[in-house]
Amino acid sequence: MPPRTVAVIDIGATSIRMAIAEISDLGLVRTIDSLTRKITLGEDVFKSRQITRSSIEECVRILRSYQKVLLEYGITSTDDIRVVATSAVREAVNRLAFLDRVFIATGLEVESIEEAEVNRITYMGIQPHLDSDPKLAVAKSVVVEVGGGSTEVLVVRSGNVLFSETHRLGSLRLAERLESLGAPGMRRRSIMETQIRQTVARIREQVFAEDGKIELIALGGDMRFAASHILGDWDGGTLARVSVDALDALVNEVLKYNEDEIVQKLNVNFSDATTLGPALLSNLMLARIFQLDTVLVSDTNLRDGLLLEMASEGRWTAEFRNQILRSAMTLGRKCDFDQPYAKHVAASASLLFEQLKAEHQLDAKYEVMLHVAALLHEIGMFVDVRSNHKHAMYLIRNSEIFGLSRQDVLLVALVARYHRRAHPQPGHDGYGSLSRSERVAVAKMAALLRLAIAMHDSRSGRVQDFKCIKQRDRLVIEVPRVEDVTLEQLAIRQNSTLFEEVFGLRVMIRAEQ
Repeated sequence: MPPRTVAVIDIGATSIRMAIAEISDLGLVRTIDSLTRKITLGEDVFKSRQITRSSIEECVRILRSYQKVLLEYGITSTDDIRVVATSAVREAVNRLAFLDRVFIATGLEVESIEEAEVNRITYMGIQPHLDSDPKLAVAKSVVVEVGGGSTEVLVVRSGNVLFSETHRLGSLRLAERLESLGAPGMRRRSIMETQIRQTVARIREQVFAEDGKIELIALGGDMRFAASHILGDWDGGTLARVSVDALDALVNEVLKYNEDEIVQKLNVNFSDATTLGPALLSNLMLARIFQLDTVLVSDTNLRDGLLLEMASEGRWTAEFRNQILRSAMTLGRKCDFDQPYAKHVAASASLLFEQLKAEHQLDAKYEVMLHVAALLHEIGMFVDVRSNHKHAMYLIRNSEIFGLSRQDVLLVALVARYHRRAHPQPGHDGYGSLSRSERVAVAKMAALLRLAIAMHDSRSGRVQDFKCIKQRDRLVIEVPRVEDVTLEQLAIRQNSTLFEEVFGLRVMIRAEQ
């Protein structure tokens, strides 16, 4: 079977980058071409919060030129092309006008991806490096990318994501800040250090919340330049270990030049010359605050993660599912939840989801959301027992769960909110703004969650397994190794009305005969 040829396009603050790759029938990715064109979206947005008309048209011209290249590679199906935009487009007040103009002019659907989505895709891209290095497998790896508009931080240890966060510290933001202040050359470094220090201190506080040896892994074009400049023979195929002292010397060299001198002496283009100093200084200050002698540099980028996601056809792997659930468990523990009970309910909710596939017809992504909602449905009690379902929704909706987008988190929050009391209503906060398919999915998941909760009404964990049997207009849940299910029968009777409304099936539970 011939490999599938696909492309990903990343619209960033300073450039539009495209990667073209072949995906084998085994899911292996081989990049065969890449292109980069510089843009000024970040300058527009960080100055005035909107993208200028000229910048929009320049993006259209670049994307049209990329489409000609795609045609040469025989890539014509929209299923084989993914286009994303990051912080500059995400923060623009005329974001929708930009997205609509691009679609009208090129037919390309641009996804304005959220911070949580960027972190998830970054993890997918860097994970192969972490898995292949025994030292990184046990160390606490702080993966950092100082981009034009933001700094992405991902902390991983022993394969587990401890936390991920995005900070509004970017190399182009810093450069624009310096320009707006009109600071003389001698004060530029001091001003940048003041700005960077605040963010670096917050990152340090979070990373040092747990013990363990730290490895700093730096991503981004500026650090790739630094690694190549310092090491000379780095090909980008492996992680490069760069001396912090050598990085310090390079930072000193870069910051003593103006942009024209950087272009001439270091052989970089003018756009990169603008952001090189702020980006390298940010990475240096991170290394210094962690008291490191060396920094690892990776050539991994957002496009690598996007290509791997295309290779998996958007399916969440078992490992990625576990990362999401670990993040949910961390939130639950912060809210002092009843962990054994929550895990029992979640296990039963997932088993219901599996056995009733023919009824709900939801894809596997929703099983993960249901499991997370089941784990967290009682965390509202941390605030107050009264209206705890509403408190649970608030806590979940305002929390970061690694791997879930803001929209995913909203769906999880709504499912947890509907674990008791009122059924979903259009006037409820958050629910009325959903699409029809999302509303239906929430109702289905909430109905399954209510059954799972009812099966554990005794909070004893005695219902470990069960079998769902459909009999005409009735669903029978048969429980083995439990002689008396009277308590569960009563709870099912009280909590099955939403299920009956959604699926048109009456529910009964009985001991295995």
